[in-house]
Amino acid sequence: MLMPPRRGSVSLVCLLLACGGPPGDPPTETRGDAPGDPAASGAPTAGSIERLAPEFDVIVPPDARLEVLADGHGWTEGPVWVEELGGLLYSDIPANTIFLYRDDLGSQPWLAPTDSDPSGSGASNGLILNADGELLLAQHGDRRIARLTAGWDAPASVAPEARFATLAREYEGRRFNSPNDLVQGPRGDIYFTDPPYGLAGGDDDPAKELGSNGVYRLMPDGGLEVIDATLSRPNGIALSPDARTLYVASSSEDDQRVVAYPLEPDGSVGERRPFADSWGDGMAVDQAGNVYVAEPAQGVFVFYPSGRHLGSILTEQRTSNFAWGDDGSTLYITADSYLMRVRLSTVGVGF
Repeated sequence: MLMPPRRGSVSLVCLLLACGGPPGDPPTETRGDAPGDPAASGAPTAGSIERLAPEFDVIVPPDARLEVLADGHGWTEGPVWVEELGGLLYSDIPANTIFLYRDDLGSQPWLAPTDSDPSGSGASNGLILNADGELLLAQHGDRRIARLTAGWDAPASVAPEARFATLAREYEGRRFNSPNDLVQGPRGDIYFTDPPYGLAGGDDDPAKELGSNGVYRLMPDGGLEVIDATLSRPNGIALSPDARTLYVASSSEDDQRVVAYPLEPDGSVGERRPFADSWGDGMAVDQAGNVYVAEPAQGVFVFYPSGRHLGSILTEQRTSNFAWGDDGSTLYITADSYLMRVRLSTVGVGF
């Protein structure tokens, strides 16, 4: 059994971020004692910064530090900032637990199990808030997209089978593989990926019912369509600030790429185009349209909207996902057994 993480209990070597490269414009905001400011928190730091283009200096300030907030997890994923809780929720998949991180409390278990079967080996992966501020989960164990109905106050007090409502669990009568990550568009459409990572045998698992690993669109009226059934391991998914481009990252070692799809006003998706040659897990986008990709072997790769690689936040850990939090300028990062964060000069979509 995994022990709950303890703030400040880290085995990672703590290094000040390197800040090489050409000088850029100074940050456009005064950070001072802003939420997530490492100077105010005193948290250990780790990793390094790789600056490849001058534009990166406008995104990542010269004094940026990657803070280590928690460790001891099995595998962290799916972070989402929840204003009602004053903190960040994130999944620990092997522990079948959602944790809540707050500066005043550190990381604490918030909900377990994270699906309807307490004995199941699966768990929640991606987490987002819908337009109504409700928690949506990509559930590995239940193999569905679900909505938390138990509310924010003591959801663990509600019986597991009554905590969630199913939004989608099958396509054409066949169960999903293991929904992984999700994002909601302005019309209410939910776009999500369905690789086989939650199945013990992957593509060869006898429980696998679908012949592909798809990218799906769940419409507000409950309709469901396949956007793409040709990516071998669709994983992270994100929308541009104007909701006119849908990004999907492939995490297959033999199919390492990020692709983009035009999005129509009615929520439908157009023809796929290449975006970047990068191995990718989770994704995020800032208000300037820069695309953040979790490169599993290295950290956070940041791309200009054109697909040009601007620089990287190197975590020195297997990096899975991230989310904007605090006032929108803090990037919370899930990486292997860790929860980390870095204060940036940009603002994330949704803030």
